[in-house]
Amino acid sequence: MGVPLEEAQRRLVELIAGLRPDEELVITQGDVPLARLTRLGQESWPCQPGSAKDQPHRMAPDFDAPLDEFREYTEAAENGTDNRN
Repeated sequence: MGVPLEEAQRRLVELIAGLRPDEELVITQGDVPLARLTRLGQESWPCQPGSAKDQPHRMAPDFDAPLDEFREYTEAAENGTDNRN
């Protein structure tokens, strides 16, 4: 992907934000490439262990309820039959 120097100067923050990690953007002047802009990949996990320990957590009351989409499968497993083809 290439972008003219003048456009890169006007939209630098937007262009950087739009890059995926390790994606490259070539800045040109006329048809001549001048520079390559690359968004660096993430080097560390953004969360630290235990950082949410004091945050309120909520779990839906039916979190572990059977799913309708798997009813046939779970009933077959409970009955000891195999309905797979």
